[in-house]
Amino acid sequence: MSKELSSMANIMLPQLENEMQAVLHFDGSKPDLFRGMMHYQMGWIDDQLQPIKPISGKRIRPLVCMLVCDASGGEWQQAVPAASGIEILHNFSLVHDDIEDVSPTRRGRPTIWKLWGEAQAINCGDAMFSQSHTAVGNLINTGTPPATVVKAMQLFDKTCFQLTEGQHRDMNFETRDDVSVDEYLEMITGKTAVLISYSTAVGAMVAGAPQETIDHYAAYGLNVGLAFQVIDDILGIWGEESRTGKSAATDIITKKKTLPVLFGLENCEPLRDIYREREADADFVRDVVQLLNDVGAREFADERAEEYSTAAIEHLTAAQPEGDSGKALFEITEVLLKRDM
Repeated sequence: MSKELSSMANIMLPQLENEMQAVLHFDGSKPDLFRGMMHYQMGWIDDQLQPIKPISGKRIRPLVCMLVCDASGGEWQQAVPAASGIEILHNFSLVHDDIEDVSPTRRGRPTIWKLWGEAQAINCGDAMFSQSHTAVGNLINTGTPPATVVKAMQLFDKTCFQLTEGQHRDMNFETRDDVSVDEYLEMITGKTAVLISYSTAVGAMVAGAPQETIDHYAAYGLNVGLAFQVIDDILGIWGEESRTGKSAATDIITKKKTLPVLFGLENCEPLRDIYREREADADFVRDVVQLLNDVGAREFADERAEEYSTAAIEHLTAAQPEGDSGKALFEITEVLLKRDM
């Protein structure tokens, strides 16, 4: 991590954390269960509702939001409420995703539904969804013009809808054998890319940047999200376990419909046959990877990742980010797009 990125993150993220804790009513003491489930999801307390050293995600989306605001000539502190809303919304989506995917763990801990049941977890997610909107609305308290706050909230609502549409497609694909590459790309646009796009666009909006600049940042975020997911798909099959921390066989064993797999299924009849007819064991994994290699699935996915990565850099360059935050944006983009490839 460069001096610029490390310095900016060390300044911005504590203020983000303070803002989220204020929105979600966390004061460092043991909460009631209603608030406690939200605090647990955010990584602030343990399953006994006792405060702990925070266990959280990387906070990449809100960090990028604040960096964009600063790099666009604004005061990054103005964007903190939007950044807070983004991260709370992201965590809401994880609460519901874990229920829908029947995932027992998240970040090395039991998930909300596993600890307190599905009904309470659904309600917890609903509360976080509500509070994410409250957080974005707090932009009005930072001197952001009312018209900009309205635009930010309208775009936030649109993004929420796209997130749920992406999740719908993802769940729908689990029961279908005929998912196309194009459908998959539409799904990851909603499930992964649109929230990053919102993060970058709203940062520029709060800074008062021209619409052309906002559009470049929105396109930058969208392409970063798409590239990130495609790279993840590649690593899920061909990545080194010692570097990714994930078995390269997992996506194949579970017959997960990722971009390389869907390309292979569209273009290789023997692959379609063994996906339909064979159990997922070590021989299955070996044969699937061989067929994917033979049909050029790795090359296809690599080309898509490169296409999205190039577009992301082009739009970021066109947005002309300034100062240390601008340098940090280029670095964080490099980290996201070049990991373990």
